[in-house]
Amino acid sequence: MTGRVRVLIVDDEPLARRGVRARLARYDNVEIAGECDTGAAAVRAIRSLAPDVVFLDVQMPELDGFGVVEEVGAGAMPVTVFLTAFDQHALRAFEARALDYLLKPIDDERFSAAMDRAIDAVMQRRVTGGVAPIRITARDRGRVLLLDVMEVDWVEAQGDYVRLHAGRKTHLVRDTLTRFAGKLPPDRFVRIHRSAVVNVDRVRELLPKPNREWIVVLIDGTRLRLSRGYRDEVERLLPKDLRPSD
Repeated sequence: MTGRVRVLIVDDEPLARRGVRARLARYDNVEIAGECDTGAAAVRAIRSLAPDVVFLDVQMPELDGFGVVEEVGAGAMPVTVFLTAFDQHALRAFEARALDYLLKPIDDERFSAAMDRAIDAVMQRRVTGGVAPIRITARDRGRVLLLDVMEVDWVEAQGDYVRLHAGRKTHLVRDTLTRFAGKLPPDRFVRIHRSAVVNVDRVRELLPKPNREWIVVLIDGTRLRLSRGYRDEVERLLPKDLRPSD
């Protein structure tokens, strides 16, 4: 990987910061950009130092870790690994687009796995110039699933829920399609109908219909209707050879 990975450590406990710092010292390609003991200081440091990775404590006085994400904006956050003493924060951590979370006291092997993933995510950001993969949560028969957003082929509205289609599997998430679509990378997902959003990488072809509408065919053969009201967005994202023309 080109360049060093700059890490910000945020925790109101000096001992916890010292533990993260000691573990990071084992990495030759990592430098510590700074340390903060409050959420407000973390917001300022993220904006001024632009670290690649932040280890962010969940529970801090005044402004907690989730408040930091909200203040900075999830899309503007560095690759984020939450630190928490309580595993019930895990689901909310992933909903805040965290790459991972670590339970205190921190396990060395678990820390290494999280740091390796963080470095990979930084590498991807540098190669693509984009945002690291977003992980989304889905409840399925009592389980909580964590999915890389790019695994999703398309999303459909079903009342107060959205159904995620990922390969041969589907998952229900309690959310509106409009709100859920707002969490997806706008350069990779496009709304083709008031009830459907598709991953543009999964589009195989567009077929015209006699009424001047189009059918979107995905690589697995799924056929979805392209509403005329959403054609402009589709044309903006698709290669020229796939764009519909009348």
